[in-house]
Amino acid sequence: MIENNLLPMKIGQVAALSGFPIKTIRYYEDIGLLEPSVERSESGYRLFEESVLGRLGFIKRAKSLGLSLREISEILVIRDRGELPCREVQHKLTTKVQDITSQIEALENLKTELQQILEHWQEEPSTDQASKNVCPNIQTQI
Repeated sequence: MIENNLLPMKIGQVAALSGFPIKTIRYYEDIGLLEPSVERSESGYRLFEESVLGRLGFIKRAKSLGLSLREISEILVIRDRGELPCREVQHKLTTKVQDITSQIEALENLKTELQQILEHWQEEPSTDQASKNVCPNIQTQI
């Protein structure tokens, strides 16, 4: 459970609380998903505000739903303007569902084709076929 009294945290604390590796947090900061840590400790360590945990939580969930880092960035830009990006999230998730539906259809077609090939499989192709082809069962002529 995250305590409300977390003052600026070092990157290791953010990593421990968020479940993200330090390297990933640095990368997200570099590509603009996280606001650059302006504040530094006396030892020069990056310091993060507690709000970074909510942002990382959003990133984790969005990634688990199949959104790319680019798509997540587009959503966060809207949020950073002070607007709720829920409509944009809905649009991206709707598009994702359509993409998945298309992928499922393509996989079903491939499955049918593979089943048809296997149903007509010739264990011992003719000598003539064997000499001209790599595998006559699946080879097409060009």
